[in-house]
Amino acid sequence: MAGALCASLLGVLPAAWAQGSPAAASAESAAEAKVHTFQLQNGMTVIVQPDRRAPTAIHMVWVRVGSIDETDGTSGVAHVLEHMLFKGTATLAEGEFSRRVAALGGRENAFTSRDVTAYHQQVPADRLEEVMKLEADRFANNQWPDDAFARELLVVKEERRQRVEESPQARLFEAFSATAFLAHPYRRPIIGWMSDIESLTAADVRDFYRRWYVPANAAVVVVGDVDVAQVRRWAETHYGRIPAGAVPARKPQTEPVQTGVRRLEFRARTQQPLLVMGYKVPQLASPDATDAASQDALALTLLSGVLDGHSAARLERGLVQGQAGQRKANSVGASFGLMGRGPQLFLLTGTPVDGVTPAELEAALKNEVRRVAEEGVSAAELQRVKNQWSASEIFKLDSMFAQARELGSYWAQGWPVDSAPRLMERLRSVTAEQVQSVAKRYFNDTQLTVGVLLPETTP
Repeated sequence: MAGALCASLLGVLPAAWAQGSPAAASAESAAEAKVHTFQLQNGMTVIVQPDRRAPTAIHMVWVRVGSIDETDGTSGVAHVLEHMLFKGTATLAEGEFSRRVAALGGRENAFTSRDVTAYHQQVPADRLEEVMKLEADRFANNQWPDDAFARELLVVKEERRQRVEESPQARLFEAFSATAFLAHPYRRPIIGWMSDIESLTAADVRDFYRRWYVPANAAVVVVGDVDVAQVRRWAETHYGRIPAGAVPARKPQTEPVQTGVRRLEFRARTQQPLLVMGYKVPQLASPDATDAASQDALALTLLSGVLDGHSAARLERGLVQGQAGQRKANSVGASFGLMGRGPQLFLLTGTPVDGVTPAELEAALKNEVRRVAEEGVSAAELQRVKNQWSASEIFKLDSMFAQARELGSYWAQGWPVDSAPRLMERLRSVTAEQVQSVAKRYFNDTQLTVGVLLPETTP
């Protein structure tokens, strides 16, 4: 919040000083920097973050539905529906939505993830109401003929070919997820299996739209040079008139406890092997959660920063920058999904150098984690990771889109919109002893899945 608050102060302070009231200026600026949240009568959430640094506004609509909400046989339907939202309404012809946003001087796009689907526009701040009206219309009144659906399905199939089927690495990760998760929907690819995409019907997509695109399952996020009260009035005018609807009940989707290592060998046309290792670990329940699993999730987040994230991180230093004859990898990585609607994995990845097998690289990666478990981390090493995290959070505020995306992500997770400073405070409190403890307890083969991409062999 520091960057946004500073910018607000710079924007209002001169006028306030001219009126002889610097204290009032500070109070007004602090009030503007606050994130404002309210709920419409139909259940839709509206989140507004003023940011006066430029005469522009980011407008996003988040729907708490993604591939996690799909069923077997219809994988990819959430993503296909995202495409169809651009195909028109009762009052807008196909393609007209995008043409009107462009005419407003704006740009727009959308994305689908495991947990959410989101639509976003950036427009001049004085054209915000017009884009809100357009988005509210397609959220409530999306419709298209079957032939438009058939054409768009060809586009989605080609997208899958380009992004997945022509990429050995993407295909490995797809197979890896299907191996790591047995029961949980995260085992299915966001874009969907090709066979499911080919068998999707227009009725499948329309039914998914009617079920999940209800106001109580959505949030509007606005960040930019806006007046909060005015945005609220516009939201009530355009989004508030959408009829309320019940959010479908979500059944528990619990992943069975893994009791042994799972291994996947994936062969494809590639010159470079790739190793992916995923450990099932706990995730953060909320920024204020103090249970043992959430405490461990915070420590795991910092462990990923100790292992990866800068040129002096342990994996880079030990395996990529190693002395001659000691290098194990051309590239390495460590990452952890701190939050999500489903279970998260702690990932270790790497591409071995010539002469090093994936098995040898796997052993080397395990050894780097074992070093942390046995020797711990220094206070300076841990502080560097915390400083980098703090800096990234502040620099992120330079982007209005990043602010809007963070606010929408917190809403989708069911977290408070002011989770960022809370989370930062929690991470600052993690000790070196906690990082060492999680390295000792979670990195064993019991809950490990290993995927290896290898060059295909000649029959």
